[in-house]
Amino acid sequence: MKRRSLLALALTAALLSASCGGAKKSAEMKPAPAHYKVLLQTTKGNVLILVHRDWSPLGADHFYELTSMGFYNGDRFFRVIKGFIVQWGINGDPKTNKDWSEIPIKDDPPKVSNKVGTVVFAAAGPDSRTTQVFINLGDNSKALDPQGFTPFGEVIQGMENVMNIYSDYGEGAPQGTGPSQAAIADIGNPYLEEHFPKLDYIKTAKVVP
Repeated sequence: MKRRSLLALALTAALLSASCGGAKKSAEMKPAPAHYKVLLQTTKGNVLILVHRDWSPLGADHFYELTSMGFYNGDRFFRVIKGFIVQWGINGDPKTNKDWSEIPIKDDPPKVSNKVGTVVFAAAGPDSRTTQVFINLGDNSKALDPQGFTPFGEVIQGMENVMNIYSDYGEGAPQGTGPSQAAIADIGNPYLEEHFPKLDYIKTAKVVP
């Protein structure tokens, strides 16, 4: 449990730089459908996510917006901790990433626990969700529920592919020897291709019927 607590703290700390200061406000998001599906075509196979807007309305709307505009296409799974989470959501183009990572959305009241297969926006404190998303690889309810991490969807097909996403790089810098989120944000996918070539990634992410 101590290890999980440290990992949970690292998850919140990792986004501090993206959530602080000078964030510009986006236009009001249009409400997403009450339920919708997102297909991730990954290097490990397809993953189908069912989003429940009633679980997290603002989170569901934001995920719909980001997916629809192609933000997640080409994104690497840069943080994969066995039994804990698989995380993505730093766009491979630094300018695109900067534009969107500076637009946080407000929190939704937690309604669903962080069980295996739930899909959640990462956060670094109150009202700090931007673009980064993770899937719970284990039951993280005790570690993450008290911190306000709010699932907005669940994997309904392809969880076996999620479990097989490359994880040997481990925790990211500076806590570990894996990818540095700051370097990804500054340099983009070329940094990952050079230093972490085994990372799996999302070929395309799209809303499907």
